[in-house]
Amino acid sequence: MKKYSILLAIIALILASLACQTIMGGGDVPNLPNVPDVNNGGDDTTAPTSPPETNDGGDITVGGESPFPVTSDAFNVTSTSETLSFQTKLSADDVMKFYRDEFGKQGLTEDASLSVTFGNTFTLTFTGHESGKNVYLVGADAGDGSLYVTIALG
Repeated sequence: MKKYSILLAIIALILASLACQTIMGGGDVPNLPNVPDVNNGGDDTTAPTSPPETNDGGDITVGGESPFPVTSDAFNVTSTSETLSFQTKLSADDVMKFYRDEFGKQGLTEDASLSVTFGNTFTLTFTGHESGKNVYLVGADAGDGSLYVTIALG
């Protein structure tokens, strides 16, 4: 049991770190014409930024279309081509059922040996994605009656 708790904690931390790095633009910035080289100590005050795609009174969507389905009540949505993070008021059981059904329709199969659930915290792993990568679904209680959900290819 302790082994699964450690595995769940490590996966949740990795996915949260990747999501934060993606959202915050971590890593090297490519050299663009007429933009100082910020990778080598240049001034980054003129680096172009992208505004959020939409902003619906505090429910933020950053990024673009996600390759993953999202629950109908999702809010604070962020997405990239390989990740999706959002909050929902659905229960952990309802979120897991939703994604088991949706990913099943897409031909993905849950790998029960890599899936862990503990109360309102869970990590589900699905195989069979067209990229050859696993799809990881992680949920954690936000403490305010909602659930943080992150989906990532890895």
